[in-house]
Amino acid sequence: MTINELQDQVIEEFSDFDDWMDKYQLLIDLGNEQEPLEEQYKTEQNLIEGCQSRVWLQADMVDGKLMFKAESDALIVKGIIALLIKVVSDHTPDEILDSELYFIDKIGLKEHLSPTRSNGLLSMVKQMRMYALAFKTKGGN
Repeated sequence: MTINELQDQVIEEFSDFDDWMDKYQLLIDLGNEQEPLEEQYKTEQNLIEGCQSRVWLQADMVDGKLMFKAESDALIVKGIIALLIKVVSDHTPDEILDSELYFIDKIGLKEHLSPTRSNGLLSMVKQMRMYALAFKTKGGN
């Protein structure tokens, strides 16, 4: 599936709920379904700056595609990063760099987060793009 198809799928999933408490619950569930990050990746280097909670993001190149794994100590944040991984992971650096992550606005995520969480969300997206750029520059694409 393309990044846009995955985004449309997420938008559809969230449109099933009118109440933001239900949407938060969906985020928490997504976070809980995520595989825990191996301890070896919980390093200072993998911590995302700009997040109020601690968020570790690991990226690996597998067959020309970036695979992301992450962990957070906050439930909602864990759900947010799980959502980003669902959309962005398993795509080439170019696909990630060329994508516009419109689902964030479409599901109303940014306006329903506190300013610090919203900044954290932007930091997570920025870090994923930085990994994509780094792997592209290394000739991974």
